[in-house]
Amino acid sequence: MLRLICIKLPQELKHKASSLTHGHFFSTSSVKPIAELPNSKNPQSLTVSLLQNSCGLSLESAISASKKLNIENPKNPNSVLDLLRTHGLTRTHIRNLISSRPLLLLADLENTLKPNMELFESLGFSSASLGKMLNKYPHVLESDAYTVVDFFRAHGFSDEQISTLTMKRPRLYLYDADKNFKPKLKFFKSLGLSVPEIANLLSTEPAILERSLEKQIIPCVQELRRILGTDENVLKAIKADYRVIVANVEKVLKPNMSMLISHGVPQSLALKLFLFGSRSLHMSTFRFSEIISEVMKLGFDPNNLLFVIAIRSMAMSKTLWEQKMKAYRSFGLSEDEIFSAFKSQPFFLSVSEKKIKKSMSFFVNKLKMKPSLISKNPNILLFSLEKRIIPRCSVLQLLISKRLIKENTSIFHAIAMPENKFVEKLVTKYQNEVPDVVRAHQGNMEFQGFSIDLKM
Repeated sequence: MLRLICIKLPQELKHKASSLTHGHFFSTSSVKPIAELPNSKNPQSLTVSLLQNSCGLSLESAISASKKLNIENPKNPNSVLDLLRTHGLTRTHIRNLISSRPLLLLADLENTLKPNMELFESLGFSSASLGKMLNKYPHVLESDAYTVVDFFRAHGFSDEQISTLTMKRPRLYLYDADKNFKPKLKFFKSLGLSVPEIANLLSTEPAILERSLEKQIIPCVQELRRILGTDENVLKAIKADYRVIVANVEKVLKPNMSMLISHGVPQSLALKLFLFGSRSLHMSTFRFSEIISEVMKLGFDPNNLLFVIAIRSMAMSKTLWEQKMKAYRSFGLSEDEIFSAFKSQPFFLSVSEKKIKKSMSFFVNKLKMKPSLISKNPNILLFSLEKRIIPRCSVLQLLISKRLIKENTSIFHAIAMPENKFVEKLVTKYQNEVPDVVRAHQGNMEFQGFSIDLKM
């Protein structure tokens, strides 16, 4: 009997310990005040408990994180967690944030964390975007964010631009703004860029601020001067594509330029790729060579500007190119019709896949256009559906219903007409007789479709 009790007792104790460990002590389903937890006087136990119960870390992650952190008093950690929750960070955000930066729980709440959270919120960050940024770069929350933001504001950046810049490159908050950024802004100003242009450049491509002025930016601009001939052309190239400043001129841009010229493209036309936007020249020489071959096969003349425009329009991955081809084919266009449209208007395939689907759906389903007709008038794909095409169709619909214009009005002509002429001939002329024509032109009237077949 005694032996049986001796065997059973340890098992019961083991069961109770297991229940305690896996039930209350490390539960993540509810947050308990840390003082209520067992062994709370033991710093190591206190740290693991808080990381697991309050931050949502797994036991394994909590033990690992506790090696970098020693919590003796839960007051500051609990206040930090309250701050994060108050600003809308989810349990997942907090778990990921503390997993990557456990020492954040001991950071200066009043002088650093709280002011930074409020600053980012004032820049327009939503809880989701703030959580996403901090999960990737938790150190930003402990940076001197106010100094960096004040620097950008003082140099002409709007809060919206600063917010964009922050989301794209949070690491910039870890730099000394005066030491690292000011010389670059000064250099860009010396090139002839205005303050608003510099702010737009750097908020669009903030990675430039992390590049070395002496080793990357200045040598790149000097090489561009040699290629493009004049400072005016360099400035145009930068404005056309900001990434040209951080491009690898020697290994990418120059070899691609040489390849163009070797295929019979005059240097004056090859340089147009810089002035149109050098995106295609940034591609690998292998992919760039493939695009040149495709353009040659389609019959473009190397001595014609359309050859260069076609290369620029094809500057995308094979996968994306095929997705756009597939989008056009899904509306009934044959490959020959697509390439015919591309030859007459190379920008036909630079349109995004989303816009292709949306515009083609409107033309084919709402306007009842034959797909082959669209391929013969490819310019129509380049106009904004919401800002131009639908409002102008609404104007035509209204005027036709009032019998003020003929039913055989060409829709292609109406859409392609310059804005000032369209307003003069079809809006101003009839606005007294039909006041709604102004609303239609402003896009404030729903387009129901034409009751008759218009001349295409």
